[in-house]
Formats: sequence, structure tokens, C-alpha cells
Amino acid sequence: MSASYNNLSSVTLYDNGARKFWVHNTGPLGCLPQKLALPRTNNSDLDAYGCLSTYNNAAREFNCRLSTLVDVLTSELKDATIVYNDIFSIKYDIIANYTKYGFEYPLTACCGYGGPPYNYNQNILCLGTGYSVCTDGSKYISWDGVHYTEAANSIVASKILSTDYSKPRVYFDFFCQG
Repeated sequence: MSASYNNLSSVTLYDNGARKFWVHNTGPLGCLPQKLALPRTNNSDLDAYGCLSTYNNAAREFNCRLSTLVDVLTSELKDATIVYNDIFSIKYDIIANYTKYGFEYPLTACCGYGGPPYNYNQNILCLGTGYSVCTDGSKYISWDGVHYTEAANSIVASKILSTDYSKPRVYFDFFCQG
């Protein structure tokens, strides 16, 4: 085992008999209303879909390193199955193609404060004093500026279960077998 990975919880789990691991990367943080509502002097950091490139680039770098770590662990943890899931691609696709999925508000929180464009205020959070809730959450991707709505999570789950975003392509029921 590489010295740099000795303290990883997955290695501890492996040492105690775990052989099946499900790892998913981080999503497009720059598309969260929580990040988009932060004060900025201009919009030069926004990409074609209205997301903050700096945050998404950091998420992509993290995901790249996580994928590399998963590859290393896969080669070192013999008889273990480690499935890496690309949540970033799934969630970014939903935002980039929101109308295809039936959404109307890709970057606006359903529950929050402040109204368009993001309906997010760090001082008045969802369920806090003065907040408001949209009338139809199925038209929104973001529930509270950080978490996805049930409608968006349903799409994410469906795409995960398809194995199209998994490396290796292993169906989830594999993890339920003894």
C-alpha cells in the first residue's frame, strides 16, 4: 500500500473486509445559486450556461485527482471493486440542457430569498425568516441554493443507475449482493 494512502477510510474499510466501494465526484459547484449569488464586480467568470467557471474548474481539478486516486486504489486493493461515478457531468448536463429535462429555472433556488436571478441570500436561508417557496418545485433544479430538487435528483439517480457515468460500468445491484 502506498504510504500516502495509509490513512484513507476506504483502506481502513478494506483492511476490515470491505471489497465494494461506490465513489462519486463533486458536482458543478459554480452552478449553485449559493455561489452565483456571491457578490462579484462583473460577469466575466460566467460560462455559456451562467455558471462560475472558477468554481467549476476547481471542481473539475478535484474530480481529476479523485479519479486518479480511485485508479491507484483499484490497482492496489486487490479483489476490491471501486466504482467511480461522474456526478459533475450528469449535473452539468441537466443545467446546460434544462429545457430538455422540463425545467424552467436552472440557476434559481425554489426555496430562498431575493427573487430572480438566483433567489438566494446567505442571510435569509430556506425556511428562515422571510423566505419564500416556489409554487412548483418540478420546474427548478435547485431546492435551496445548495441541494437539488426531487425532480432534479430523480434525473441524477436515473443517470447514475444507467451506468453510463460509471467507471467501470457496474450496476448498483452489485452492491446489494453478499
